[in-house]
Amino acid sequence: MSRRRDNPYQKSDAFTIAAKARGFPARSVFKLEAIDQRVRLLKTGQHVLDLGAAPGSWSMHASQRIGPTGRLLAVDLTPIAIPAPPHVTLLQGDALDLQNEDLALYAPYDLVLSDMAPKTTGNRFADQAKSYELFCRAVDIACALGKPGGGFVGKIFMGGDFDSARQKLRDAYAEVRTLRPEAVRSSSFEIFVVGLKKKA
Repeated sequence: MSRRRDNPYQKSDAFTIAAKARGFPARSVFKLEAIDQRVRLLKTGQHVLDLGAAPGSWSMHASQRIGPTGRLLAVDLTPIAIPAPPHVTLLQGDALDLQNEDLALYAPYDLVLSDMAPKTTGNRFADQAKSYELFCRAVDIACALGKPGGGFVGKIFMGGDFDSARQKLRDAYAEVRTLRPEAVRSSSFEIFVVGLKKKA
C-alpha cells in the first residue's frame, strides 16, 4: 500500500502566516522583500513591470515602495485579486502571447520583475524547460522595455539551462547576481537571478 505524500505547498508555515498577518495574499512577498533588501531595487517614483503577478504580493510590495508618484503594471494569466491604487494597473494575459506594445503602458521601466512559473507537471525536466522559456521571455521584455541603468529580477527553476539563462542576462546587464531568499521552500528548486545596470 503506497503512502500519500504531503504537498508542502499546501501547508501554512511561518512565512505564510506572517504574510497573511501583514495583509499580503501570499508568502512570496518575503522573497521580493529579501531581494530588495540585498540589492536596493525599489525606489520612490519608479516605473515597474510585474510579470506573473498573481496573486499579487509582489505588486503590493512594489507599489508601496514606489509610492503614488510611481507607476506599476501587473500582468498574469489569472485575475489578480488585490485592491489596485491609482498608480497600479492590472492586466490579465499571457506574457508569452502578449506583444511588447501591450506591456508598454508605463515604459521605459526602471525595474522588470518576473515571478512567472509554469504549472508544474511532476516531470522535472519538462518543468525546467518551461521555466527557462518564461525566464527568457521576461529578459526579452526587459531588454525591449527596460530603461538603461535599470534592473531585473527573474525566477527560474534550476536545471541544465541555468547557465544559458544567466548568460542571457549578463549580455543585457552590467551586473548579475543569483539569490535564493530564505522564504524559498527547502523542497523547491527555484532561484532568482538579478540584473543590475541595464546596458544601453
